[in-house]
Amino acid sequence: MATNKHAIIRYNTLDKCFRNFGRRYYISDLLEEVNEALFEFDEDCFGIRIRQLRDDIRFMKSEAGYSAPIEAVKDGQKAYYMYADKDFSINNSPINKTEVEQLRNIISILHRFEGAPQFEWINEIGPLLSTKFGLDNTDKPVMSYDTNIDYSGYDKITPLFNAIVNKRVLEIDYHPFDKKPYKFKFHPYYLKQYNNRWFVFGLNDKLNLPKWNLALDRIESLNECPDTYIDTDIDWDDHFYDIIGVTTSKDGKLEEVELIFSKEQASYIYTKPLHPSQRASFLESGELKVILKLIPNYELISMLLSFGEKVRVIKPAHIKAKIVDRLKQSLKNYF
Repeated sequence: MATNKHAIIRYNTLDKCFRNFGRRYYISDLLEEVNEALFEFDEDCFGIRIRQLRDDIRFMKSEAGYSAPIEAVKDGQKAYYMYADKDFSINNSPINKTEVEQLRNIISILHRFEGAPQFEWINEIGPLLSTKFGLDNTDKPVMSYDTNIDYSGYDKITPLFNAIVNKRVLEIDYHPFDKKPYKFKFHPYYLKQYNNRWFVFGLNDKLNLPKWNLALDRIESLNECPDTYIDTDIDWDDHFYDIIGVTTSKDGKLEEVELIFSKEQASYIYTKPLHPSQRASFLESGELKVILKLIPNYELISMLLSFGEKVRVIKPAHIKAKIVDRLKQSLKNYF
């Protein structure tokens, strides 16, 4: 059975019904719930019939599907459906055989693009998927990647991605660090990961700022609203090329930043540039002179501070002053 978008919606809708032990779902109720969910997703969808519904239930119960513990409980002449295990959900179940085969096919297709411009990421994603989902026929992991298991923003990625693709306006409840929560209308445009956190960029309706930045783990709730979506022509690749990280000020301008790295740090910085604009040259002393052309921001200052005594800022003066001030404030914690 092919797993397309409509099938995924059907399985997830049935999963919610089977997990709802406060109501009895007969076959007619299940059909109504599934067709309503399909229509909400696609107004042109005509829905499914009983035969397809029964096929879906059989698939969910099968090993090729989710091995779902669905049981039909007799109630007179009829039967209602529920999970025998109250803790079961298809979203918590391990990857099934059908999904394994689909992933193998996806990886095979991706490998066709290896070496092509703009597809360098395939060199990482192929082995990563194989290791993550046990597709490489090894008995132990051979690869890992940075992640944060306690990060609370992962569940916001899919609804935000869907809102961007389908051009939907969102009403968001947001709670910044050390500030009161607030609610506002948001037109999402772009998702970006930085430093193991996810951020979404878009138009803040109230402030009319088209590059408003929200951390996903600070979003308390988000819901679609019927407002007209305002699109953007911002080139996000260009936007992020001019900065390190995710933050920018409204009046930020490109500046040339000159740095000198110590002999111990020089080779590392030379082989792993800090920014795409980096120009570097070795000095007679063995130190490395680095010139960056970007918009200074909080992340740049934090990065420079992370190198400690192994870097010194030559220009511009205002960045040098910020570094000096931060180091002085830090020293106060020790003396």
